[in-house]
Amino acid sequence: MKKNWPLWEVFIRSKNGLSHKHVGSLHAADAEMAIENARDVYTRRSEGISIWVVESGNITASSPNQTDALFDPANDKVYRHPTFYDLPDEVKHI
Repeated sequence: MKKNWPLWEVFIRSKNGLSHKHVGSLHAADAEMAIENARDVYTRRSEGISIWVVESGNITASSPNQTDALFDPANDKVYRHPTFYDLPDEVKHI
């Protein structure tokens, strides 16, 4: 019986970048193979300096139909907005 290899998501940090960016997906037997395959597939022109791989099954994502509740700006929580403090005149740029 043939077993399918898991799907891995690949993130690459470019030479000029500070953060990793999702660049694609690939199948591999394990994490080591996924990194080697990601290197061969997604950094052929030496555009990366770091590779992250994660099994797709280990990613949890928010649901698009929960956007309003999840990303509500929370304007009703006044303690998150320091608008009720009196600042001395000496304090600048706040």
